[in-house]
Amino acid sequence: MKQRQPRGVLTLALVEMWERFSFYGMVALLVLYLIRPEDGAFPPGPGQGFTEGDAAALFGVYSALVLGAPLLGGWIGDRLIGPRRALVIGGVLITIGHFVLLLPGYQIFWIGLLVIAAGTGLLKPNISTVLGLLYAEGDPRRDSGFSLFYFGINVGAFTAPLICGWLATAYSWRLAFAVAGIGMLVGLAQYAVGSKRLGDAGIAVPRPATDAQRRRALLIALGSLAAVTLVFIVAIAAAGFSAGTISASVTLLIVVIAIVAFTALLRGTPRATVAHRHLLAFLLLFIASVVYFTLSTQAGSTITEFTEAWVQRDIGAFTVPTSWLLSLNPVLVVAFAPLFAALWTWLANRAPTTPTKVALSIIGIGLSFLVIAIPGFAAQQGSMSSAAWILATFLVLTWAELLIVPIALATTTELAPPGLTGQLIGLWYLAAAAGGAIGGQIGRLVETLGFGAYFLSAGIVVVAIGVGFLALRSRWAALLAPLR
Repeated sequence: MKQRQPRGVLTLALVEMWERFSFYGMVALLVLYLIRPEDGAFPPGPGQGFTEGDAAALFGVYSALVLGAPLLGGWIGDRLIGPRRALVIGGVLITIGHFVLLLPGYQIFWIGLLVIAAGTGLLKPNISTVLGLLYAEGDPRRDSGFSLFYFGINVGAFTAPLICGWLATAYSWRLAFAVAGIGMLVGLAQYAVGSKRLGDAGIAVPRPATDAQRRRALLIALGSLAAVTLVFIVAIAAAGFSAGTISASVTLLIVVIAIVAFTALLRGTPRATVAHRHLLAFLLLFIASVVYFTLSTQAGSTITEFTEAWVQRDIGAFTVPTSWLLSLNPVLVVAFAPLFAALWTWLANRAPTTPTKVALSIIGIGLSFLVIAIPGFAAQQGSMSSAAWILATFLVLTWAELLIVPIALATTTELAPPGLTGQLIGLWYLAAAAGGAIGGQIGRLVETLGFGAYFLSAGIVVVAIGVGFLALRSRWAALLAPLR
């Protein structure tokens, strides 16, 4: 008899839908805002006048901060206030951050982005933790449940570029950036109504921190905040501003945090135990995810820049906003996520192992760059290309995404030692942050290589890495035993 998913999945998916609306609204517009001339006409008004390379680097910084913050947010949920309380506070901060974006001033704009990043850090890992707690250990519904959750949140990812892109085109950048605050309020309201469906999942603090651990965490948090703030102060106030320097600094900071976090986890877990073996398996998942996100996060930077400049977007007298084309990815996710979820459920124990899915995902994201390299070379010859190339690129990218993101989230919740689920999910999001930062760094090569050569080079390197992971899948699967 087919088992139904827990009712709480819908409640959590709707909250995450609005958080994704917030994130993808920024993804669709931030690079376009940064590269628009400072004397741009209204609407949408002046931009920041950055080069394509610098804009890609700064987009990588924003992605890194949003995706890296969940590491601390997961710890707060696991050790201090509980996952349910943490996700609510996160939603409130996201709302406040978007309303801050309405205020004038370049510095205020980046302060708003930092508040949004802090809210995302609290919401993202803890909402996945609560979702994982709705399933018992070994529940076969877990993978399909996370895939359906992922399907739901992509509704927000689909609508954000359309709505925010239209508001930017018709009115102003800041109104488009700020509208997600209203959406997040709606998400919090429906959570208040539907939270009873979650039972007691995530209310308790899974592994309360000692006073000494609280003090140490406070020092680490203040140190990290000071480091990030210093980077932004230098970027905004210093003469001779360099987007390359700021993105390199953030990338280095994230790499150091990842090394410290993994070292602490592995040292705190006795060797020759299943938990230690699973953490090693998670380390491989982390590295693979960094590779995947290095290219996938560039949908909002280099691919957006290419689409803006070299893709034919006219339909009669109407020019389709570049931001609207970014809705292709979530539309395709909405179309294919149920099929992938049904496939894994139907195959059951015959489904490919997690290492195989992840390796195929890396190969797939590399192939998506090989697809867009074709019109990229046409651009280097001065020729515009059909939007069909963007559709083909996002189709391959979406298949790669569905082979890693929901699977990685489900696997992480199952691999995590007791009381460390939020932290491990936060650490996985740090892989996305590292990938976003590295992607911002290498995206600067577009100015040197041109779009075609850049997309081709990045695609070939990542496909080769994916083949390497495919060769390692049997050893990786052994570390995951008895998981798949």
